[in-house]
Amino acid sequence: MTEAFLHSFNVLGHGLIGYVIPFLFVLTIVVFFHELGHFWVARRAGVKVLTFSLGFGPELVGFNDRHGTRWKISAVPLGGYVKFFGDDTEASTPSAAALATMTDEERQGSFHHKKVGPRAAIVAAGPIANFILAIVIFTCLFTFFGKPSTTARVDKIEANSAAAAAGFQVGDIVQSIDGSKIDTFTDMQRIVSTHAGDKLRFVVKRGDSSIDLEGTPELREVKDPFGNLHRIGVLGITRQTAAGDVLTERVDPATALWLGVKETWFVVDRTLAYIGGVFVGHEAANQFGGPIGIARISGQVATTAGLPGLIQLAAILSISIGLLNLFPVPLLDGGHLLFYAVEAIRGRPLSERAQEMGFRIGLALVLMLMVFATYNDILHLAAS
Repeated sequence: MTEAFLHSFNVLGHGLIGYVIPFLFVLTIVVFFHELGHFWVARRAGVKVLTFSLGFGPELVGFNDRHGTRWKISAVPLGGYVKFFGDDTEASTPSAAALATMTDEERQGSFHHKKVGPRAAIVAAGPIANFILAIVIFTCLFTFFGKPSTTARVDKIEANSAAAAAGFQVGDIVQSIDGSKIDTFTDMQRIVSTHAGDKLRFVVKRGDSSIDLEGTPELREVKDPFGNLHRIGVLGITRQTAAGDVLTERVDPATALWLGVKETWFVVDRTLAYIGGVFVGHEAANQFGGPIGIARISGQVATTAGLPGLIQLAAILSISIGLLNLFPVPLLDGGHLLFYAVEAIRGRPLSERAQEMGFRIGLALVLMLMVFATYNDILHLAAS
């Protein structure tokens, strides 16, 4: 009995240290900068900020700054919000009663009395801050840790694979794919993995000659080093890394910044392509993940890749949250921007009832997405 209790305690302790703490570390960074974007632009637009909260629910700890903003950490650490003067809820829905009774002086600091331009800038600042955070993280990683590179050399070819059918040979070095220059094996993997079923044109170096080949990656389910399943395009080429094969290229800050922008755009492009693929039936929706999945991946990355890997995960999550918030769904930042676009076209805002119905629909959609993502997380957890 005692041994069983101790075993359960150890498992719980490992879960807390190995998953929850890395998860909270990553999520807190991303949420803080997202809300800081809203906060920073709102202050400069003359809007009074009532609350800056990391998390939802009851306050755990907090303080008031000299401008009257309540900075706090709340009990449920799954997000955060900035509440402006005139807001009725954390989702920045207006309080009609409060707006109607405001004095001229109070209206100067009210979010909802600002023109459409400043309001749109304040709302868009959150997702933009997420993209900037990702670029900064990637830039710092490239600056301080360098750019790892491995030649795109073919060391092994699977029998009856797409690579074998295309005519690849051991020793070939891939130089370009569809005109895009290939510097590393990772460059090749990224293109191939996202073009399952598409015919690609390869230029390979074979001895002293350049050879043109055509191949079509096959769609397969493969496991990453953490045991997570992914549906990607595969040629059937293996790169066997020996000592000295992986080189770390030192780059200057300007080059690191450019690489950071490229890395951020790559994540944006692949995320949008995946979501588009789900809607047209080319991709499986079981890759959508929620808090459980993020926590599991955070723990895996923290264990195997350490702090640099965890910070890189924060950059990827920051991009994902920035994109998610730009979707034109009421309740999200993109939904607010949609309302403001309609207001700019009509010359007046939507009716209070129309906005309320929009927020209800948005809440239902967000809740359904959360349930679906959590369901996927549970299935992946059970399968691992």
